[in-house]
Amino acid sequence: MAPRLRLFNRTSDLYVGKSTLFKTFLLVGIAIISTGFIWYTFNVIDTLQRDIRSQVEKYVQLWQLAANSPMSGSELQFIFNEIIVKATFPILVVDQEGTPLYWRNIKDIDPEERNPDAATLTRLQRIAKEMKEQNGEFKLHYGDDFIHYLYYGDSDVINELKFMPFVEIGIVLAFLIVGMIGFQTIRRSEERHIWVGMAKETAHQLGTPISSLLGWIEVLETEACDQGSKDTDLLDQTVDNMKIDVNRLQRVANRFGQIGSIPELTPCKLNDLIDEVAVYYRRRLPFEGQGVQIDFYDGDIPEVDLNPELLTWALENLVKNALQSVDPKTGQIEIRSTRGADARSVEIELKDNGKGIPPAAARKIFRPGFTTKKRGWGLGLTLVKRIIEEYHGGSIRLDRSKPGETVFKITLPIAAKR
Repeated sequence: MAPRLRLFNRTSDLYVGKSTLFKTFLLVGIAIISTGFIWYTFNVIDTLQRDIRSQVEKYVQLWQLAANSPMSGSELQFIFNEIIVKATFPILVVDQEGTPLYWRNIKDIDPEERNPDAATLTRLQRIAKEMKEQNGEFKLHYGDDFIHYLYYGDSDVINELKFMPFVEIGIVLAFLIVGMIGFQTIRRSEERHIWVGMAKETAHQLGTPISSLLGWIEVLETEACDQGSKDTDLLDQTVDNMKIDVNRLQRVANRFGQIGSIPELTPCKLNDLIDEVAVYYRRRLPFEGQGVQIDFYDGDIPEVDLNPELLTWALENLVKNALQSVDPKTGQIEIRSTRGADARSVEIELKDNGKGIPPAAARKIFRPGFTTKKRGWGLGLTLVKRIIEEYHGGSIRLDRSKPGETVFKITLPIAAKR
């Protein structure tokens, strides 16, 4: 349990880092979007308010023009009504004592009412005071003397726009909450997926040597029951094979113990490790496919800084995927090691003649949880990528894939001279 727990902790740390980055990005994005919304809305409000003030100034000029012209009262009233009626914002005219005389677009007050009650007058006076504080006052002159005051307020559109930033921020925050809930749900789902996937991987890693050991124990029991058996060669071979499988179990335990921590890298002969993997799977060919051929072409390469346990795990995963892809009767798997073109790295090329990887899947094969297998958990190539890139400072890519030819290429830096 401890090795898997360390891997899970490692994965959780990565999730915490990604979660923090995601939240920071989300909050910064929210701040930028909200600021943009507020700035744009208030900019629109300011533009509308300037337009209204410009209209009011024109209304005042028209009013004074009409008031100072030789017109009758009915004509003056007609012009006033025509001017005021056209306005879409609240307008209120009072005399010098502050008594409301004319008004338009005042909510719940009839503009045609000429004898308002005391409550309505009080309300109109309060509205006039608010308009004066908000937008100032305009004096309506008659000759050299002023006779009335004109006040105006913001239109309904402006009043609605003033609430828009809060509505917009509320919508953005709602999306933020939904996004955070969705992110947490996806995170918990992937963590559960990793738990189950690691359990399956552990079972797979341990299952092969354990099954083999059970088989060898059965051989020993058969020999023990056969009292006349003197076949010491068979017993020696059985013991040797059991030692191989016990060592395999120890290696599996070491792998899971190191995947959750920073592994120690030492200069190693890469060709020996690749050959070891090839030999291991050749021993399994009677189970994987009797017609499959695994060839290793070792190039002249220098030592590489490696963690043998983890790197062989990565190579085994690649070979295992190739075995599952090729035909059991005609399958061919080739592994080559060469010096990189830059002389500072080595390359491992693994090629098989299997059915290939579809282009749509090729872009996703290294993603956690992605698999094309009916019973797969999508962790094999994810572990390979992490082992190669995060732990060994190298790179892995799907070089090409089509029916009959799939090639993976691994690049590893050459060990520094000591």
